[in-house]
Amino acid sequence: MTSAARTAISRGLLALSVFYGGMVCIAGVLGNKQVALGPLAVEAGIFAFLLLVVTSSSVAELYGRATANRLVVFGFVPLLVSLLLSIIVLAVPASPNMDPARLGAFETIMGGTPRIWLGGILAYGISTLLNVTIFSRLKASEGSSLLWLRAGISSVLSQVVDTLIFISVAFYGVFPIKELVLGQMLAKVVLSAILVPPLVYAFVALGRNLDARD
Repeated sequence: MTSAARTAISRGLLALSVFYGGMVCIAGVLGNKQVALGPLAVEAGIFAFLLLVVTSSSVAELYGRATANRLVVFGFVPLLVSLLLSIIVLAVPASPNMDPARLGAFETIMGGTPRIWLGGILAYGISTLLNVTIFSRLKASEGSSLLWLRAGISSVLSQVVDTLIFISVAFYGVFPIKELVLGQMLAKVVLSAILVPPLVYAFVALGRNLDARD
């Protein structure tokens, strides 16, 4: 096998992989804001995380479970590197010319406890791999039909697991977490059911369109 053959990658997979890496990095930053969606309150990082679920499901649909699992595993690279860079930048002394209010805001947004970081890493890996596993097994039993149903079920179940892992690891013993878990879980399940199926159709269509140009 030639070097060119070993490194060949379709346009669709390349585009989805690059997009996936970007969402891995931004999810934690967006999570610093809580947004109100009608009666539901949810941390804004869920939108980036749902796009991770959409992308991994789309890759599983187009290129198979093994490729989707590799995408999730490779996602640890930008996640851990961005975390390491955040720690380094926070440790480096700020310029004396920097506005104190701006510095304080930056440290608040980018800072975090080891438990929060660990919770985020575990929740990302376990829930996203679970999403790919459920999606792929449903496809194996249902065939290529009912894409919307496979996407919705796998996303909802993975979001339940994501919430349980992250909040338990990050906040258990710090304060009562029951209401937080239930509220976040409800919000994420509703958003998963509404947003993920149509987005998976759009991402799969995009991947196929890009691959058709190869």
